[in-house]
Amino acid sequence: MQDNEYLIEVRNITKQFRRYYDRGTELKEMLMFRKRSRYEVRQVLKGISFSVRRGEAVGLIGHNGCGKSTTLKLLTKIMYPDSGEIIMRGRVSSLIELGAGFHPDMTGRENIYTNASIFGLTKKEIDARLHDIIAFSELEDYMDDPVRTYSSGMYMRLAFSVAINVDADILLIDEILAVGDTNFQSKCFNRLRELKARGMTIIIVTHDLSTVEKFCDRALWLNDGMIVKEGQSAGVVDAYFDFMNRKRLEEEETEEMQPALPEQSAPSMPPQEETDAQPEKLPDRFGMRDIEITQARMRSSSGKLTRMFRTGEAMRIEMDYLIHKPLDEYVFGFGFYTVEGECLYGNNTQLDRLRITSGKDTGTIAVEIERLPLLAGIYHLNVAVVDKDGTPMDFYRNYCEFEVVSDDRSTGCIQVLHTWKVQE
Repeated sequence: MQDNEYLIEVRNITKQFRRYYDRGTELKEMLMFRKRSRYEVRQVLKGISFSVRRGEAVGLIGHNGCGKSTTLKLLTKIMYPDSGEIIMRGRVSSLIELGAGFHPDMTGRENIYTNASIFGLTKKEIDARLHDIIAFSELEDYMDDPVRTYSSGMYMRLAFSVAINVDADILLIDEILAVGDTNFQSKCFNRLRELKARGMTIIIVTHDLSTVEKFCDRALWLNDGMIVKEGQSAGVVDAYFDFMNRKRLEEEETEEMQPALPEQSAPSMPPQEETDAQPEKLPDRFGMRDIEITQARMRSSSGKLTRMFRTGEAMRIEMDYLIHKPLDEYVFGFGFYTVEGECLYGNNTQLDRLRITSGKDTGTIAVEIERLPLLAGIYHLNVAVVDKDGTPMDFYRNYCEFEVVSDDRSTGCIQVLHTWKVQE
């Protein structure tokens, strides 16, 4: 294979920045407080190398600060590497920052000429493309308004329309497509597919991993300034997902558990027969308080107190209770809810034909979930105890928040175990 089949060649590039602790910005401050200009050197890129072929789409993924955007800026020559070599073959177009290359006081039409000229087009070439740029942006009614009056979505429309109409060989995109409405995003990706089919090389920096899987031929996963994994998009994305899940769980293990009882917990109500007061009500908690849930806990499959779980693992929910007035039967329940308040699952001891009576004033009841079916996300736990007729005794909405991480890429909230089979 000849080298010219690669439009982008990155060879062992490094880049470091100075991070100042407290740098004076005025001459007086700089003279009087010289020691404030202390800094540390941060190595952002530590010798990365990769090549991109003509017509190939590559996604750069990784957590914030791993070096993705710095790599893209080096490719655009906004900045230069401290060492190593970058070879770019052909005209380069880029969407690096929202509004980059635009002057806020100039109109949209004037900015088209300015921005396109930065990409190397002559006035005659811009004249020939002007109608297509305006039509794609769908901003015909705003072309003669100053761009300072534009919304972020309008900025993106105009910048993208210019970038795809300069006949570039290479297009570099950094998260800018996250701005704007869904319909225009779909329109943008349809155009990107057309350009890719015509032979344009595209590099995208994004946190939207589904975009990387669907659109990109390959993915590069950067971590701490180095390429951890490179290859077909699906395999790299899966590895990144697994890494982030494990990292999140490890971080949770190092955190001290906060008290499970919410700060707004109410004092115990005296037995109803001794007072005429109405049952106390606080946000997210209500009930007669003949029996009270004093604390609830969540445990992992290993028995560790936690609010971080993995899809498919075991979960144990424990509820401590205090009886103020004996009842014939106590019905304990729990529920999983989305942060928007949608019930995903709920159950109680009565539904499961378990009758609970107790002569003791205090106790603990636990429910064990063999296999947690929730997909990745943030959820709320509801806990409650009612009497046999369903009258609330102590009902906690949104008792606590917990998080689920998952390797399952399904959409929605619930994991459904399934197997695909193809029958001839």
